[in-house]
Amino acid sequence: MHFADKITEKTRETGSPLCLGLDPHKNLIPDLFKKKSSKLHLADIEDFLFEIINLATGKVAALKPQVAFFEEWGPEGLSLLSKISNFGKDLDLPIIMDAKRGDIGSTSEAYANAWLGDNSHFYADALTVNPWMGLETIDPFIKIAKEKGKGVFILLKTSNPGSKDIQSLEVNGESVFLKISKLIKENLPLNLGKSGYSNIGIVVGATKPKEAQLIRKILPNHLFLVPGFGAQGGSAQNAFSGLIFNENIYEGGLINSSRAVLFPETSKKYNKIYDWRETIMIALNKAKKELMIN
Repeated sequence: MHFADKITEKTRETGSPLCLGLDPHKNLIPDLFKKKSSKLHLADIEDFLFEIINLATGKVAALKPQVAFFEEWGPEGLSLLSKISNFGKDLDLPIIMDAKRGDIGSTSEAYANAWLGDNSHFYADALTVNPWMGLETIDPFIKIAKEKGKGVFILLKTSNPGSKDIQSLEVNGESVFLKISKLIKENLPLNLGKSGYSNIGIVVGATKPKEAQLIRKILPNHLFLVPGFGAQGGSAQNAFSGLIFNENIYEGGLINSSRAVLFPETSKKYNKIYDWRETIMIALNKAKKELMIN
């Protein structure tokens, strides 16, 4: 199935564009999961993530593992990333690998094969990529994504405060992020699915609603991946800014929440798994409800 069609179908099936970010911060994993000692082990994170994914199934439209949190554990961490990505696949959850790759042609080709190719050690439906070395650096990702029915999300206007340092710079009277939006429109293929959306998406933060609206005018057929909702301060209303309202649901993208669901404040106090599960379910339902139209 075409990547954009898969995301659109999942959004309609679950009733919201909620994407769950899997960012297993070492210092936030509840003590409940530290089974061998007070020190955190990778096996504890594995138990935590499998619990989270099981609870999220049927409530989220996709999962977005942040690769860095697995890389810091070395080969064993990457092995865990492979394990949870395949677990998500078995549960029919689209997997977006948040790795933000991008480099010169041959290096990008290797990255593309590593994450999206037939011989990849990881299951991924899509990958985030970085365009700041030029659009030619993301061509290998787009090529293999089209061949394999997968997707690519290009960083464009991110949610972090420092994004203004480069992305909002004015060049000849126009912000850099708008220039890149136009370059994407003029130079990259659309690769539309039956849903009318491209398999090439963009990353636009929930804390940048005005920018999202400007970008959507330039790129009406591109999926938006919207980080920054929840713990980073982006409201649901702002997160919706770049999405498209269609038959009582916002589609045309995914809105990511991570810490607000994985680590709600009340979850720290429990030492029984069933109490913790109930807290996570409350956080999941809250995030989903905020992204649904009643």
